Amino acid sequence: MTTLAALSLLAWIYLTAARGLWRGAPYLDECETVGPTTWPAVLAVVPARNEADVIERAVRSLLRQNYAGNFSLVVVDDESTDGTAELARSAGAADVIRALPPPAGWLGKLWALDTGVRHGLDAHPETAFVWFTDADIEHRPDELRDLVALSVARQLDLASIMVKLACDSAWDRLLIPAFVFFFQKLYPFPHVNDPKSRVAAAAGGSMLLRREALDRIGGLAAIKGELIDDCALARAVKRGGPIWLGLSESTHSLRPYRRLSEIWRMVARSAYHQLRYSPLLLVGTLLGMLVLYAVPPLAVVGGSLTFGALAWLLMGLNYRPTMRLYGLPAWHALLLPVAGVLYALFTLDSARRHWQGTGGAWKARYYPPKPQP
Repeated sequence: MTTLAALSLLAWIYLTAARGLWRGAPYLDECETVGPTTWPAVLAVVPARNEADVIERAVRSLLRQNYAGNFSLVVVDDESTDGTAELARSAGAADVIRALPPPAGWLGKLWALDTGVRHGLDAHPETAFVWFTDADIEHRPDELRDLVALSVARQLDLASIMVKLACDSAWDRLLIPAFVFFFQKLYPFPHVNDPKSRVAAAAGGSMLLRREALDRIGGLAAIKGELIDDCALARAVKRGGPIWLGLSESTHSLRPYRRLSEIWRMVARSAYHQLRYSPLLLVGTLLGMLVLYAVPPLAVVGGSLTFGALAWLLMGLNYRPTMRLYGLPAWHALLLPVAGVLYALFTLDSARRHWQGTGGAWKARYYPPKPQP
């Protein structure tokens, strides 16, 4: 146990130095940028599949944007069966279209986005930026203005924010902040925002994409089969221009995850895809998760107090900015090992689902794995 505890401590020392999660991530709300003299035209595209419970609040928040330039909104009804389109219209969306079934090779959401982009650009050819956002996001009134100001000032091709996720139930508080933390550990925001770094990521809830960049990568057809579409888009865009990823305290998701099973399905849907369907990467990831999260408390209990306690302390230090974002007390860091072990189980179950032919299922659609290079 002493050897494992020492290994865990060394791993956390490396993550603390190399990832710098203890410093926190940038917030769009806090970026001080001067807006352009002339505000460019923006097209917002919202794919919506059976979103009757949230679509009205999402649409109203988009229509309340405090934006001085031309702003148009297209809601794409992605074969909904619950009245999503009618509710979007009742909330004020004037341009609601219905997507046809996706062609071979296209994933449903990406096909809906592409349908909305083509329709919107035909109607508004002056569009300079396309704003992709989900149907379960409630935006703060100044969000679009701040995204555009940041993009123009820094000449960004893609600017996105990880919105604040719902965190109300006990399972939410245990697992949702941990999800944000694990994402930042995998894709450190300062590395994403560094043009010299190859790390690329985005958060699909709110992504402002320069139209020139969309044309440069060949449109959404370039990522038409990608299950984790936001990060795939970020990789494609960053090859030719700078991108930016940050957090937001006031833009938030309307999607509650009240039960463990709901969070489990969300993660298991794409975790094995993230590992490129590689059994070797799966084994390495599971062992790494156990060393990072399970070993420190086991070492404290098992007698390797110094190494275990120091590793646990560094874990909490790196987790602290995320806990502050979600208003969690300092002692909550003690529970991160529990979340880490659960996410290891989610990842293992993601592989099991893939091996049984049920991986990638979401909202009554199944997406087979895309061959990895």
